[in-house]
Amino acid sequence: MPIRAAAARFFLLVGVAAATLTLAASPSATASRAALTTGVLEIQTRYALSNGAGAGTGMVLTSSGEVLTNNHVIRGATQIRVRVPGGRTYLARVLGYSISADIALLKLRGASGLRTVSLGNSSTVEIGDDVTAVGNAGGTGTLTVKEGSITGRGVTITVGTGESSARLSRVLETSADLSQGDSGGPLLDSAGRVVGVNAAASLSRSGDSDGYAVPINRAKTIAMQIRAGTSTASVHVGPTPFLGISLGSSDEPRSTGAAGVLVGGVSPSSPAARAGLERGDLIVSFNGNAVRSSSNLVTRLLRWNPGDRVRIGWVDAFGARDDAIVTLASGPPQ
Repeated sequence: MPIRAAAARFFLLVGVAAATLTLAASPSATASRAALTTGVLEIQTRYALSNGAGAGTGMVLTSSGEVLTNNHVIRGATQIRVRVPGGRTYLARVLGYSISADIALLKLRGASGLRTVSLGNSSTVEIGDDVTAVGNAGGTGTLTVKEGSITGRGVTITVGTGESSARLSRVLETSADLSQGDSGGPLLDSAGRVVGVNAAASLSRSGDSDGYAVPINRAKTIAMQIRAGTSTASVHVGPTPFLGISLGSSDEPRSTGAAGVLVGGVSPSSPAARAGLERGDLIVSFNGNAVRSSSNLVTRLLRWNPGDRVRIGWVDAFGARDDAIVTLASGPPQ
């Protein structure tokens, strides 16, 4: 999980303190740890719109620099830097992502000859199988290795709260003690092959913790779809269209009976600002389609590309209706 987040029973972003597997300082142990961390990278993100920063983990799929991670690791990031442990740091761009599956594919600028992870088959994973989680725990820039076992398959969890909540379905559950910064790292089987992408953790009142990982077969399918340039309702490919609003704390009906998405803020010089949208306005339509929730607005927005022209309809704080045609800009991933 990257280091940004709100508390909940299940966490995309906040985990629990993790116990690191200590390997004896022998040549064989050193070689074993090197094998487990091969192809695993540290991710650092910057968020210019909120003046924040985050950290997470990624894994190399191709020697030319395709990197798999969680979507929530890079969501909202205006700059992504990826470092090979003990080696070079690269700038990365987002090739595409799936919000619902929490998977993103990156491309490192100027990368070549990188060592890759070995992909396994998540459909053959059974409860009780030994697994190892690798990640940038704590965002320290030092990879950690944690042992556990598979404790569940096909699990569905809800992460976050309120408008920021999301459901992850059909994930792997593990006793490996995932923590902050581990998101996007590999969950390895006993042969060192990736069977999952570490994504979330939970902490019970008794102090017990569980980790959750997106099955690698699903992540691999999404990565292949992004490579093919095939956008769908659940997978966005290419640059992200940018309207320039932040969402309010709730989607609320007005006295006029209108329902829509509350605007919490408008970025200066953005398409929304140029159209005349202001904080407190309620977006009610997007290119002729009614907007009922923030997730609905995001889904409709991601069907378009930077440079496309769309019509936005809204109701202001006084109940007056307005609309405008805007040209979408390019912005951070959703």
